[in-house]
Amino acid sequence: MDEFHDSLPDNVARFPTVPVRDVVVFPHTTIRFKIGRKPSVLALNAALQRDRLIFLVTQHDPTLEEPMPEQVHRVGTVARITHHLQLADGNIKVQFEGLERGQAIRFGEVQGCWMAMVKRFPVDREQSPRIAALVGKLTGLIDQYVRQSPDNPENLHADLRIEDPARLADSVASHLKISVEEKQKLLETVALSDRLLRLVDIFDIELEKLQVDRIIQGRVKKQMERSHREFYLSEKIKAIHKELGRKDERSEFEELKRRVEAANLPADAHEKAMSELRRLEQMPLMSAEAAVSRNYVEWLISVPWHERSEENRDLQAAQQILDADHYGLEKIKDRILEFLAVRQLVNRPPGSILCFVGPPGVGKTSLGKSIARATGRKFVRLSLGGVRDEAEIRGHRRTYIGSLPGQIIQMMKKAGTINPLMLLDEVDKLTADHYRGDPAAALLEVLDPEQNDTFRDHYLDVEYDLSQVMFIATANVLHTIPPALRDRLEIIRLSGYTEREKLEIARRHLIPKQREKHGLRETQIDFTEDALVSIIQNYTREAGMRNMERDVATICRKVARKLLLTPESERADYRATIRAADLPEYLGPIRYQPARLKERSEVGMATGLAWTEVGGEVLFVETTLLPGRGQIILTGKLGDVMQESARAAMTYVRARATELGIAPDFYRRQDIHIHVPEGAIPKDGPSAGITMATALVSALTGIPVRQDVAMTGEITLRGKVLPIGGLKEKLLAALRLGVRTVLVPKDNEKDMAEIPDEVREALDIHFVEQMEQVLSVALVELPGARLVDDKNLPDKALADELPPIWNTDVTDHLSSVPVE
Repeated sequence: MDEFHDSLPDNVARFPTVPVRDVVVFPHTTIRFKIGRKPSVLALNAALQRDRLIFLVTQHDPTLEEPMPEQVHRVGTVARITHHLQLADGNIKVQFEGLERGQAIRFGEVQGCWMAMVKRFPVDREQSPRIAALVGKLTGLIDQYVRQSPDNPENLHADLRIEDPARLADSVASHLKISVEEKQKLLETVALSDRLLRLVDIFDIELEKLQVDRIIQGRVKKQMERSHREFYLSEKIKAIHKELGRKDERSEFEELKRRVEAANLPADAHEKAMSELRRLEQMPLMSAEAAVSRNYVEWLISVPWHERSEENRDLQAAQQILDADHYGLEKIKDRILEFLAVRQLVNRPPGSILCFVGPPGVGKTSLGKSIARATGRKFVRLSLGGVRDEAEIRGHRRTYIGSLPGQIIQMMKKAGTINPLMLLDEVDKLTADHYRGDPAAALLEVLDPEQNDTFRDHYLDVEYDLSQVMFIATANVLHTIPPALRDRLEIIRLSGYTEREKLEIARRHLIPKQREKHGLRETQIDFTEDALVSIIQNYTREAGMRNMERDVATICRKVARKLLLTPESERADYRATIRAADLPEYLGPIRYQPARLKERSEVGMATGLAWTEVGGEVLFVETTLLPGRGQIILTGKLGDVMQESARAAMTYVRARATELGIAPDFYRRQDIHIHVPEGAIPKDGPSAGITMATALVSALTGIPVRQDVAMTGEITLRGKVLPIGGLKEKLLAALRLGVRTVLVPKDNEKDMAEIPDEVREALDIHFVEQMEQVLSVALVELPGARLVDDKNLPDKALADELPPIWNTDVTDHLSSVPVE
């Protein structure tokens, strides 16, 4: 460092210097602190050997042990050492008295200690009205601060007795509880008026802080008073409950805690429950948040974690239960018995999710109940029809008001065991919502045996094991189930019942069930076989048994009424025998006319077979030729696929016109109208292709279609017959109509294994691969035997006048056909 010179101005002097930390020394104040750093000790000794004067400056960074000159403030205080004491640890305890401000012009080092060339600032003794006003304002603010401050600062109170403005300002600044930076700014403010003005601003701010603190304290006090009041009232309520013999809330909390300990929860769930109990213990028991925590813990301990029902392992007993509850359905019964057999050989076999698909009323839901009874499991049913909220499956998070677990967890609580049979009813009627998510996607985890052992409900927020649940889903159709969900299901189809099966089900199940429901004894009502057959044929046209059961219930109600209107003396011998002739009296006029064949074979009229969600139906296709320009008219509310089948049939006929004995240019002179009756009912699907082609060939050749032949199959442009679905339902519809000859695609021959023997014996089934085979059976005579000449075309003179609009290119023709 630079050397100091001897010749100095009067207001500049050299002083030993000590950098201090976290403190600002003001003139006219006394301060004590310890000195231990070696340069500071040397500076102290140098001052003691001279005139006991020392220069004290504050460090910028208090953490520095050996600061450099540029790391301390330039403005400090020249102080006098009044006392010093050597301590046992080597430090020196020193008392300083601040004398005046000074600014270090230069720092130097002499024999290891800091020396500073200091410019001394004389004390500002200004006396003016402004100074007097500022002193008065400051003392008033100090008085307010002393009275309002909760700390009751005695030093500030003593400062009020100081009359010298400069000394007052410095003393107040040293006693204020403000930051070191603020104090350093006050020290660097040399002008007395500026220093007083700055102190006035600081006290204004401090008083404002005290005001805010007082407001907050008042609010806290009110809250404390309210809490004390609630505590007093709650204690009073406890005393009242005790007098009335009721349990208080504290005892309820203790009981809840005991239930958690006794529930034997898994580690994760137990930790969650105990965490909520700790939170609950710290809450007011009457608060809304406490109710949320209490409900959560209740759900955790009420859901089954280990309880299980003893499963039935007796295959013969299970077989008897299934046979007693349902007639037929051999394939499904075999599947359930196989499941039970595997359960005996393997403790935890891989899970499988069954899905029963079939028309309404065939017994899908009741079959689930029977399976539960046969396996010895608890039965719970979850209806998914119309569900559009993902939270219905996964639950709501607890942040929502009124949140609950999803239906899966709710059903598990209802079952009370970890291995119930859960029936997911109407899984094909789930709907998605842009705002509420896709419940079908939420079911993917539930119905996946590889994932559902760690199912996580949003409300419980812990892993729950669903792998031991036997899930059975039901659906009417498959195409509305998303592919990913359908892939997880083992599909078992339930077709409609034959007339014989319906008769047996009515005898064995429906009639005894409705007789018991209506309080009738077996001797009081009897159904003849012809009455049941008439109900099946004339009053119910369905694949299932639901309407049949309603009609049996209607008859039982009317018989019960007649029984009560009978004199008591005759009631013991009362017996109602229901015959076919009595049905109009009980059920009203016949609802459906018996299906009858056409009286004779007609030109352009073919009989097709169709599948619907409620079973098979007969479909009549009519074709008529009109004078025109070659337009195809399609009516009967046909869907896009069915319209395309009509166009494909037309293309086949045009391509084979010469072979079929049809004039090659027939389409230039006439319009073709294809109509499917019952136009109010939408119809779609490709399986009417060969029916339309047959009706077209019949109309164009004039050869009638046999009235005792029905057909089903998709047609290609080259006349190939493609397979169809729903064969059993279609054959049952043909049998109801009285048809004895049915044309079926060759590729559907494999499906005959599922057709009941009585249906196969009653029908003459022909398997066809080409359209020529269809025409050879369906038409009265083979086409091509007689050629159609111009006289067979209607209104030839009118047709000659019409310009042809059909191009020889088949594709151009198809693009011009209007879609009805």
